[in-house]
Amino acid sequence: MQYTEKSALPLIEAAYSNMTQTEKGIAHYFLEENEPNDLSLKEMAHLLAVSEATLVRFAKKCGFKGYREFIFQYSNSLEMKKTGENIAQSSLQVLNAYQDLLTKSYSLIREEQICKVAQMISEARRVYVGGIGSSGYAAREMAYRFMRVGVGIEAFDDVDMMRMISVFRDDQDLVFGLSLSGTRQEFLEYLHVAHQRKAKTVLITSSPRECFKEFVDEVIIVPSLLHLNHGNLISPQFPLLVMIDILYAAYMRQNRSEKENLHGQTVQMVERDRVLSDAQQSSSQK
Repeated sequence: MQYTEKSALPLIEAAYSNMTQTEKGIAHYFLEENEPNDLSLKEMAHLLAVSEATLVRFAKKCGFKGYREFIFQYSNSLEMKKTGENIAQSSLQVLNAYQDLLTKSYSLIREEQICKVAQMISEARRVYVGGIGSSGYAAREMAYRFMRVGVGIEAFDDVDMMRMISVFRDDQDLVFGLSLSGTRQEFLEYLHVAHQRKAKTVLITSSPRECFKEFVDEVIIVPSLLHLNHGNLISPQFPLLVMIDILYAAYMRQNRSEKENLHGQTVQMVERDRVLSDAQQSSSQK
């Protein structure tokens, strides 16, 4: 699928945590994918019982230049969804849910940020990735992927180990945190302490908050599963894995031939070890 239009819905979700109560009420209306006959600023302000200025501020908080741009994208978002409204088979439900998630991911991507974080990975002496629960699985996958192209990287999913690791960081290290909710205090402490030790910090989350700016250098936003159709069918770590792949692709674009050579050598080494192991096992059975 070619992505040409960005959906308004994930942008509303991404800005939700920083909204006022009035703005959250507006957000709920649009996230429910209502389709009023008249989407004009005047009529929508009357329908939602808010001022026109409040609607304009809401649109800008979601990342749009104004209400007109927001409502144009919102209308397009609804049209994009209609093609999959009558899904009945379970397999198609899953595929549709993943497609919806990928569309939302595209809408949230900031390419300049992705390139910047890829460069941070290249420049770091060591990279540390932490996540708890399902995010811990994603952290280990990230470490495995980047390790194969020569990055000095380690993954942790134990809170106490993450705390200990953060204490010994310095300005040559890069510390990643993976958390869809971004709320667990022990996890945030891991990033906070690393930041205090002058390490660069990156958080991949679906729940950005203003306070993250105090101790996180780059907050990468991934889609929330909360308002995703059939979101309960999606593996919780999938949004994180998609972003890891995007970061990996951006990293590989830098000095591509050298990194592809390192990856090839890693694959050859793994295959050689497997052949030797099979040969030894076969010999011991004779």
